[in-house]
Amino acid sequence: MGGVIDSAILQEAAGWLVRFQSETLSAADRAAFDRWRDRSDSHRAAWARVEDMLRGFGQVPSAIGSHTLRGLDRPGRRQAIRALGALLVLGPAAVAGWRGLPWREWAADARTATGERRRLDLADGTQLVLNTATAVDIQYTADERVLWLRAGEILLTTGRDPSPVYRPFIVRTTQGTIRALGTRFMVRDDGAGIRVAVFDGTVRIQPQGRGANPEPASMLLHAGQQTVFTADDIAPVAPADTASTSWEQGMLTVRDWRLADLVDQLARYRRGVLRCDPAVAGLRVSGAFPLADIDGSLRLLEKTLPVRISRVTPFWITVAGRPGVTN
Repeated sequence: MGGVIDSAILQEAAGWLVRFQSETLSAADRAAFDRWRDRSDSHRAAWARVEDMLRGFGQVPSAIGSHTLRGLDRPGRRQAIRALGALLVLGPAAVAGWRGLPWREWAADARTATGERRRLDLADGTQLVLNTATAVDIQYTADERVLWLRAGEILLTTGRDPSPVYRPFIVRTTQGTIRALGTRFMVRDDGAGIRVAVFDGTVRIQPQGRGANPEPASMLLHAGQQTVFTADDIAPVAPADTASTSWEQGMLTVRDWRLADLVDQLARYRRGVLRCDPAVAGLRVSGAFPLADIDGSLRLLEKTLPVRISRVTPFWITVAGRPGVTN
């Protein structure tokens, strides 16, 4: 439904949507909603826009679904309402592009922005460190301790659970689960797969299965090992790279990496586009690069390699070769 609707009324409509998704409303609550909707033509138009938005989604996005919203604290719900209200103000054009919005990220219990890192001490003594652009939901119940990795990368040192009843510690991902058996380990969602490295103790990886392989075999991953898994399979075990957690101290430490791989990793910590020219992608590089100063890291590359940093804008940077330089 088009037309100009007061943004305050659209925010109220967003609030009602969140309530419908996160609570079991009583008869009195529903009567209150009916009175709100029928208060004026603008109120009816605002709710019609909500219904149009949901039809445009085809389904309620997962991050505004009831299961997620029930777990949000008040600041989290306020943030969800603000985001939905902004979407309602923007109207159909914004709805058409909803899949590009970070629903899971802004609705998560704990999250970091691009370039940010965050350390949390959880209720059971577990230490959780979030890397750049990471989102995690935390769901502790009487039966289990669950972290949902929605995006990004985490480093975990599991605590000694004070509960008198055993509660397994599980990390859930888009591809399957990782059950910790008293350990320190890293989990990263690379999109195509989940990377797991164990530095102390043991974890059990269980792909979720799908299609022709509904129950793929699980794997025990021990200290000093790492692998990548998908919903269907687990890659062969490789030695864990202890330098892979250097981001916890604000550094990216590499040894004999391809330049293209280094640039891809540095790009995770900087807004905008940071790319490597294929002509120099295969150059080898070793060193330690500060993550809080990506521009400084790029200057370091210019000093140590035959490359130049080409800036189209501050948000579009290419690591290119100097004249006459190829792989």
